[in-house]
Formats: sequence, C-alpha cells, structure tokens
Amino acid sequence: MFTFIIVFLITYALFSISGVLFPTDRPYYAALKKPSWTPPAPLFGIVWAILYGLISASVAIVYMKTDRFQQASSSYMLILLLNYVANQAFSFFEFKLKNLRLAFLDSALVAFTTFMLIYATIPYSKLAAWLLLPYLLWSCFATLLAWSIYQLNKGTTHAY
Repeated sequence: MFTFIIVFLITYALFSISGVLFPTDRPYYAALKKPSWTPPAPLFGIVWAILYGLISASVAIVYMKTDRFQQASSSYMLILLLNYVANQAFSFFEFKLKNLRLAFLDSALVAFTTFMLIYATIPYSKLAAWLLLPYLLWSCFATLLAWSIYQLNKGTTHAY
C-alpha cells in the first residue's frame, strides 16, 4: 500500500506541474469570447484536481500489477508519456503562448491519447481503465470547448 501511495503522489505531482509552470492567465481567459455553455472558470481547477487523482490511481494500479512497470508493454508506456506531455502542453499553449489553435489541437491529442491509454490499460486492470473514463469524457468536452473558443476568437490577436 505504501508503494501505491508513493506512485499516486508522484504521478499527481507530475500531472499538476503545468499549473505551476504555466498558471492560468485569468485576465486573458476572461477577455476571450466563449460559448454560453462554458463552465465557470473555478470549476476547471476542481475538475482537473479530481481527474489527476483518477489518473494517478490508474497509473499506480498498473504500476503495482506490472511489477513496477517491468511487465508493462512499451506501447502502454509510450502512450502514457505522450498523454502526459500533451496534457502538460495545453497550459503552455493556452496561457503562455496564448495560441488558441495550438491549444485546440493539443486538447484533441489529449483526448485521442486518453482513448488509447484506456485501451492500453485494459490488459492490466479493468478498474484502472475505468478510472480513466472521466478523463476521456472531460478531454472530449475540453476539445469541443477549445474548438469553440478558437472559432469565436478567430481574427483576433488571441487566435493565431
């Protein structure tokens, strides 16, 4: 159980790091045109905190089931890495570069790699795969939202 907790905490910290490196630019985000169905800004932090917990639990389960990833396939590890990098890149594209097109494309990549990660996780643990389903649903929603924001701000200095 101690190992599970350590892996969970490390994974959670790694997934949370982009929020520290590239924090939300609240005035910039508030100035963007957004669809009427955009959730309130504070909800994003709450959702991601929960999702990072679910992702971390999933990774910790696979870590334990695969003898510290030694029995994990290279495809699982590669998809996990790609998903992690894409997840971290969103805040960089959205709030550092302020490039809505790249943010949209990145969120689509997060959704795609999350789908692939679920598929790659199933052989190790169905529970670990199910824990990723909310991440997939939110990533798909975030992609639609990012596309909508990009479209609404096309032609402005925000869209690129």
